[in-house]
Amino acid sequence: MSTFSATKYQVSTSRLSAPDGMTIFEQLRMATDVLSQEAKAIQELADDLPVDFCLAVEQIVNCQGTVIISGIGKAGWIGQKISASLASTGTPSHFLHPAEALHGDLGRVTHRDIVLVLSNSGETAEVLNLLGPLANIGAQVMALTGNEASTLARQSSVALCYKSKSEACPLGLAPTTSTTTMLALGDALTLVVAKMRAFRAQDFARFHPGGSLGKKLAKVEEVMRPVEECRVALETETVREIYVRSGAGNRRAGVVLVVNNTGKLTGIFTDSDLARLLGRQQDNCFDWAIADVMTESPVTVVAGSKAKEAIDALAKKNLSELPVIDDAGKVIGLIDITDVVGW
Repeated sequence: MSTFSATKYQVSTSRLSAPDGMTIFEQLRMATDVLSQEAKAIQELADDLPVDFCLAVEQIVNCQGTVIISGIGKAGWIGQKISASLASTGTPSHFLHPAEALHGDLGRVTHRDIVLVLSNSGETAEVLNLLGPLANIGAQVMALTGNEASTLARQSSVALCYKSKSEACPLGLAPTTSTTTMLALGDALTLVVAKMRAFRAQDFARFHPGGSLGKKLAKVEEVMRPVEECRVALETETVREIYVRSGAGNRRAGVVLVVNNTGKLTGIFTDSDLARLLGRQQDNCFDWAIADVMTESPVTVVAGSKAKEAIDALAKKNLSELPVIDDAGKVIGLIDITDVVGW
């Protein structure tokens, strides 16, 4: 049991108790008890996995159709999450509501599919009503239940049975421990199946193109500023020539990518380099060849690398810009810190 500290929780004395008389300490103690009870259930599940677990993995990996998840009530919501996790890790899956299934949605099911049905009791009427029609279609039924003696478990080809525990709810009614156990077992099944499929980071990226996660998993050339939007200069050009030529453009990056006659990157000229020239207070500095004042052999990232590798390099080396080059060393773009800071 955790030791509670009044100073840790900034709660006014007027809110220390609810109408039923629960003090803040009693609220925290109850919350801790709920979490401890659910954590214990998961640990016991880890120590005693269902006998059919590996059989379920094998059959899902070899499934020629879709893995359909079904359940009602809180079990249904857990089922939707399991289905989403399967789909995002390489196993085609969708959720089938038991009631809607009996009103036309059974048309989504074929004899090639596996239907994983969730029910803590294994006796939920809406769920049991599905079993006959699914058998007629020829779909394989798997059960995820807390009752190995239930109708659902007995009529399923594979039964993932966890040992049912009392709910963490003080009334013993609201699904809490049972749904937590279902979710954890579904996660274990999903990830083992993904591993068996040799699911890789690049596969994950294919299914997660949006948001910061998708960008981190994308290739650098998918998220970089293309070379057309960057300042690029030959080694022989002067600083003045470069800034006069490119000053009127819409290029946001301050860095100049310096290349030789073949287009190979040889250095960069950053805002810091420019500030050092200004600090010398010598006008002729701006008429030197940029090769004389650039940063030679800069850190780069090769096309085909993950954007996350570029982000890690920017952070570890405290860089603001990271040129992207091809296998021949030619510059093709730029990763700028201002583009990735929000990821």
